[in-house]
Amino acid sequence: MMPGPMLFAMLERGECLTLRQLTELGETVPLGELMQLAERQTLEGFGRAVSYSRKVFIPLTQLCRDVCHYCTFAKAPRQLQAAYLSPEQVLDLAKMGAAADCREALFTLGDKPELRYQSARDMLLRLRFNTTIEYLEAVARRVFMEHDLLPHLNPGVMDREQLARLRGVSVSMGIMLESSAERLCARGGPHYGSPDKAPALRLETLRLAGELGIPFTSGILIGIGETRAERIESLVALRDLHQRHGHLQEVIVQNFRAKLGTKMAGAAEPSLEELQWSIAMARLTFGPSMSIQAPPNLQRGALGELISAGINDWGGVSPVTADHVNPEAPWPHIAVLTEETSRAGRVLVERLALVPRYARESARWVDSAFVPALLRSIDADGYRHEGSWYAGAAGSPPVRARAAARTDTTDLGALIERAIHGPQLDEREIVRLFAARGPDFDSVTAAADSLRRQTVGDDVTYVVNRNINYTNVCVYHCGFCAFSKGRSAKSLRGPGYNLDFEEIAGRAIEAEKAGATEVCLQGGIHPSFTGATYLNIVAAVKAAVPAMHVHAFSPLEVRHGASTLGLPLRDYLERLKGAGLSTLPGTAAEILDDEIRAVICPDKLRTAEWLELIATAHQVGLNTTATIMFGHVEQPVHWARHLLRIRRLQAETGGITEFVPLPYVHMEAPLWRQGRSRRGPTFREAVLMHAIARLVLHPIIPNIQTSWVKMGAEGAARCLDAGANDLGGTLMNESITRAAGGVNGQNFDAERMTAAAASIGRPARQRSTLYGPVRPFTRKTQCCVSDTRRRPNSSVPRNF
Repeated sequence: MMPGPMLFAMLERGECLTLRQLTELGETVPLGELMQLAERQTLEGFGRAVSYSRKVFIPLTQLCRDVCHYCTFAKAPRQLQAAYLSPEQVLDLAKMGAAADCREALFTLGDKPELRYQSARDMLLRLRFNTTIEYLEAVARRVFMEHDLLPHLNPGVMDREQLARLRGVSVSMGIMLESSAERLCARGGPHYGSPDKAPALRLETLRLAGELGIPFTSGILIGIGETRAERIESLVALRDLHQRHGHLQEVIVQNFRAKLGTKMAGAAEPSLEELQWSIAMARLTFGPSMSIQAPPNLQRGALGELISAGINDWGGVSPVTADHVNPEAPWPHIAVLTEETSRAGRVLVERLALVPRYARESARWVDSAFVPALLRSIDADGYRHEGSWYAGAAGSPPVRARAAARTDTTDLGALIERAIHGPQLDEREIVRLFAARGPDFDSVTAAADSLRRQTVGDDVTYVVNRNINYTNVCVYHCGFCAFSKGRSAKSLRGPGYNLDFEEIAGRAIEAEKAGATEVCLQGGIHPSFTGATYLNIVAAVKAAVPAMHVHAFSPLEVRHGASTLGLPLRDYLERLKGAGLSTLPGTAAEILDDEIRAVICPDKLRTAEWLELIATAHQVGLNTTATIMFGHVEQPVHWARHLLRIRRLQAETGGITEFVPLPYVHMEAPLWRQGRSRRGPTFREAVLMHAIARLVLHPIIPNIQTSWVKMGAEGAARCLDAGANDLGGTLMNESITRAAGGVNGQNFDAERMTAAAASIGRPARQRSTLYGPVRPFTRKTQCCVSDTRRRPNSSVPRNF
């Protein structure tokens, strides 16, 4: 085998090439082939997403002790009104950036100007600081505290103490290596007279940052006199540091621009092909997972060519401030950047100053002061949370016309085909589906909707039911739940309550009069409840309305009931069934992964316990639903694991009637209030959950339900257009989502169900709990349902 193909095969297997092998690869393989492999790796790591950060550029000082021969950022004191921006000027820029919806404050400054200029020392003295780093620390803190912008700092070479100080006021930092070739610092070289450009010093700063766990951006500057071999040496030097510490969040490949007024004004700029070669080699050096950036303002008109070479990021783009490092090259308008990225077959996605894979693990990588701000700003992939729609809120879903499906350059089409016809997708492949954006999103949702039509037809089904939440007092402390009242009840909306058996029976009677065929009963785990309590609740409903379908008790309640009576699960479930229980809601599933459950509900059922209980219910003849509650602290890999576990369970027992995605409603949730969760899924993620559930659970779970309570009427309709076929229940007295801050109402009657279906051109049909036919529901049988409590009757047993 020739060297090129052999090295390609090693890269395809995920192997890391040595410096010698990379050099050989770059010398012997044609550019087109390098780019093809680099682009495949980029798609593997990032899909169609090309990211950027919406930033405000804050040039804290343009004084610098270095004299790089290509730089126009650094100025002499006589060229500046002041040595530093004042705190007021910094905050004015930050305010302007915040008003323009920026999330990043990029501080760029010269290296240690106080060591060269008296004017710098004098102004620092007036400001009551000793060093530029101390001043930077103070203003970066204020920018975050007063304008909620996330600082990214580029202060140059630093020692350990300086890095540690700045870690507390920033989410990330950067220092360009530019080149590891020391000869460029010699007389006649571009870095001659620039002590801070010594490669060893810059690599030492990066090493110290790695030891301190600071996310860092670095990269190379091409075309300043280095050779191709030296570029590869620079990339490998960066890779070696990253392999030891894992802290390089991004590698920039930047092309030299000749600037008037510099010693290199007449130097030749690198060609587009040189830039493409360097990008491709950076991708092949670092592999699929590294974020590779090329600034979009330095190669106008050729952005598609940079994408095809292996980049996945444009870096920071400012809608309000110039690129002070390259003032001759204005930022492209974000709308233009969106269009050019789209023409290259990709989707422009906004990120934060911390790139997505580090934002997802912010507790590890940044000071604790920034973790709540980061969590509250990201989606499940770590990009910026898009749009103003939130689960349970009143906002309308984002308007987006469906585009033509484009799956020609990825494996998405093959994955969709496999999901429909088999074999079953694995965890990694399901995660790939959840990354779908733009045309890929349209491909996934269109395929799910077509599969829904083939599987269950066009009818939108619903059940007329009533929720009866008999107590909100609970001994558990789930981080997502604002409904239950326990030790922290005073900080949550509404008082604690218990409904007695008479009240529960009365509400069942009212439900029957309103045309309900089902009552859904769930509550908190009250400290005085026993297994007898749940048996008596079922008995009370069946005595009052013998024909009523009783859909009741979460798996947590069932386990609690069994344990208090000292019964095996199977025996207690058989008692509940004998008392009149018809089906169980498959709630309390949240995310079926113990890594996540340890955060959101550490004292609740573990994954294996939930699966065992549901399987046991199926064995005794009790059907259940299955749910997922998503959008808090988990990631798409956990969604994939959850879906696969539900699928395996259904394959073994066949007892699940429907799958119900439940987007996390964050507004009053304890995790959100404590700054420990995201703000629920984005609308894209919520719709995808319904669509991908349809694909992954096909054909063994035919019904995918969307929650009008969580999604709102418009959002639920969009889910029905993306693979869902059921709107759930009318509920009549929904209270759990309302307690979490939801505002989509307590009742969604048959008329509104019909209207929601009609809005997407589909018929609506009332069903039974088990998806069978029911007698027609008419307005004549409908009545208002009271949410008031009855007075306790001493003749009714009360063991609450």
